[in-house]
Amino acid sequence: MVKKKKNTEKETVDIEIPEKMDTPQVEEQSQINSDELDDLKNQLLRALADSENNRRRFEKEKEDLSAYVISNFAKEMLAVLDNLNRALEVSDKINIEDKNVDNNTKNFIEGVKLTEKQLNSIFEKFKIIKIDTLDQRFDPNIHQAMFEIENDEVEEGTILQVVQEGFKIEDRLLRPALVGVSKKVTKKEENTEQNQENSGDK
Repeated sequence: MVKKKKNTEKETVDIEIPEKMDTPQVEEQSQINSDELDDLKNQLLRALADSENNRRRFEKEKEDLSAYVISNFAKEMLAVLDNLNRALEVSDKINIEDKNVDNNTKNFIEGVKLTEKQLNSIFEKFKIIKIDTLDQRFDPNIHQAMFEIENDEVEEGTILQVVQEGFKIEDRLLRPALVGVSKKVTKKEENTEQNQENSGDK
């Protein structure tokens, strides 16, 4: 303990100054502050993680909503494409080089072809693609079987006829393809065919 004298006008007073202050209380306060700081850090990290999760969830919901809107619109436009394709099937039977075909008919056919081309270009822009179907293996996830076609020349379950084209938007099914699928010829029908052949030989 160090003693110092303090001079005043009236008297001299001895003041005791401790050489070393007791620190347990300071250390305890420091420890409390450190624990509180760690707790605040953890709270901040949790808040940041929650914020990031909310942002990702929002982006996912936004993408899903956008895809849903586009899908509904695309489904409606597929009906338009189907009608255009039917018109083109008819127009393909018409020889526009024929002198008997008038200019109005020629212009109409060209207009249908141009419209179909533009519509396919729009589909491609929005990643709406036609499902590869003919001669492929039947896949219930993207195909819908309408009837069976007996055929022993191909593997059973092969798609031999497409009634209506199927489409996907990116990886999401937009419309299944309506198809006819091959199946093996039954023995009864094989015997019938063989009997008919034998009858023809006689």
